[in-house]
Amino acid sequence: MVSMPPSLPPLPLPPQLSLADLKALSVLGRGARGVVFHVVPAGGAAAAVSATADEDPMALKAISRAAARHKCAEVAGGPGGDGHRRIWFERDVLLALRHPLLPSLRGVVATDSVVGFAIDRCAGGDLNALRRRQAGRVFSVAAIRFYAAELVLALEHLHGLGVVYRDLKPENVLIQDSGHIMLVDFDLSTTLPPPPPPPPPDTAPPPQTARSRGGRRDSTKAAAAVFGCFSSRRAAASRPSPSSSSSSRSPPSTSRTASSSSSSTRCSSAAAKSNSFVGTEDYVAPEIVAGSGHDHAVDWWGLGVVLYEMLYGRTPFRGRSRRETFHRVLAARPDMPGEPTPLRDLIGLLLEKDPGRRLAAHGVKRHAFFRGVDWDRVLHVARPPFIPTPDDDDAGAAAEALDVEKVLHAAFAASTAAAAGETAAVETAAPEAGSDRGRDEDFSVFF
Repeated sequence: MVSMPPSLPPLPLPPQLSLADLKALSVLGRGARGVVFHVVPAGGAAAAVSATADEDPMALKAISRAAARHKCAEVAGGPGGDGHRRIWFERDVLLALRHPLLPSLRGVVATDSVVGFAIDRCAGGDLNALRRRQAGRVFSVAAIRFYAAELVLALEHLHGLGVVYRDLKPENVLIQDSGHIMLVDFDLSTTLPPPPPPPPPDTAPPPQTARSRGGRRDSTKAAAAVFGCFSSRRAAASRPSPSSSSSSRSPPSTSRTASSSSSSTRCSSAAAKSNSFVGTEDYVAPEIVAGSGHDHAVDWWGLGVVLYEMLYGRTPFRGRSRRETFHRVLAARPDMPGEPTPLRDLIGLLLEKDPGRRLAAHGVKRHAFFRGVDWDRVLHVARPPFIPTPDDDDAGAAAEALDVEKVLHAAFAASTAAAAGETAAVETAAPEAGSDRGRDEDFSVFF
């Protein structure tokens, strides 16, 4: 049995895989400590794992043990003095997840130089890449509503498990083959006691029932069109047809106060808080920057930043340096040009500096922006805004298998050299307008 964090139940060990069991076809993404590969079974244990998961494609998140040790040395001995602590924590979180918008752990690879997690492969790329393909590099309000609703459900489920995600950004929101999202990368997450329950049922929306991944694949129940823009007339013939159609467009809210009805809709101050300085520069919450301790409320701040970026094509607090960005996070109000709308109102309430006054799940779901959304049927939407094609999944595949350990070693060496060169310049170099510089800069004290 795996020794889990206090908030998560004990679970059996995941299947153990060997790199020889997997064929790496392409690189899907790179980070400071790891590389994500598109992999397929090459026989052995991986074939058995794939067979039990309906032959779905897999992604292998390969993490460098050397990178973990290097980061641990930089922070003068993180918790327990062990840079691998975060690796195994992420494994434990993945083991505990049972939700159609969250990844399932298909197996673990462990060598002298690599630790890898095999999870579900998402053919549609990430939300940031998808945004860049939109007209004007921004999403329509209808698409924002759909992706925001699914992020709310994913965060609500994680918080119910006692998991604080702490790194919500478009690059961590992937698009599954079905067009629904998948929230990935839990290496900066932590566990805290779950937030208090919502108000009594007479004032709360119907609870969302988490379903197993198998339920998502096997269900033949007709899905409802819970968003007016995604109707049954646009559904693919191979997908279930919605049984009804309803509009989710909301009239502009009359006031900021009206849309944030009561203090019960906001995150409550919890006794248990984390003091770690973690996150990604443009998305980090003010309480993390201030070092005042944080809890689940940081994820709702992150949602506000993501919604702002989807609407305007940029993040709300980016400055010419990291110091200026953090100053704006702490002190500046987000600039939201345009007429008042429910979406802009919701963003403003999520970007509340005081975490005790920030909206949480219950308040977000009741907000005017989501008026008309049937939360129990969001996961059954048959035609999301974007559905990947088979070509998206096969693009960039190598004719011969990639050497996972060699690619990972080269990526770690390159990131180490780049970090050394940027350290002195980070406070003075100004990013180009509209650039994504700094997106991969995180500030984990763990590794």
